Amino acid sequence: MSADHTVNSVLPDEPEKATLEGKNKVLGFWLFLGGETILFGTLFATFIALRNQTNGGPTGHELFELPLTAAATVILLVSSMTSVMSVLAMHQHNLKKMQVWLTITAILGIAFLALEIYEFSHYVAEGHKMSSSAFGSAFYTLVGFHGGHVLFGVLWLITLQLQAIKKGLTVVTAPKFYVFSLYWHFVDLVWVFIFTVVYLMSIVGGKVG
Repeated sequence: MSADHTVNSVLPDEPEKATLEGKNKVLGFWLFLGGETILFGTLFATFIALRNQTNGGPTGHELFELPLTAAATVILLVSSMTSVMSVLAMHQHNLKKMQVWLTITAILGIAFLALEIYEFSHYVAEGHKMSSSAFGSAFYTLVGFHGGHVLFGVLWLITLQLQAIKKGLTVVTAPKFYVFSLYWHFVDLVWVFIFTVVYLMSIVGGKVG
């Protein structure tokens, strides 16, 4: 009998919530995300307050390229969808399909980080550095902090994939995959706000001005 058929016969419909420990992990992670929301909210407020403090350097309207950030946005939104597909596969008790979707999610996360690294290097070459102005400090802190969350998510996902290979899909490992999915959706949602507040507002605001 294959491993997939074995888990099918023993796992409940929602294995991530089958035990009290699993439910507590999910609840605890929602509380963690609440704290993260407050932290990002503070960074957003700081950026909005300092976005015009360029100290004579380039403005966001002069720097930001919509096609590049739009591509990064599409990549991250698609990765959110693949994360959803991995949870659906988990509920179907299909370990191999779940791992495939999670692998695609990780690849998309790495692609996003590659674009962000290219973006930052381009900005630095244009004179937009973290130490060059208050705008630079606020920008790199907010966007870089989000990028750090993406990197952490990718590394976390790799460790979960290794656990899946070693332990399979159980009521112990399922909550970890589900919690990761929550985390990844949060990271994607934060990027949507960054794309809107940091990039679109700067580009559109510059045109209006």
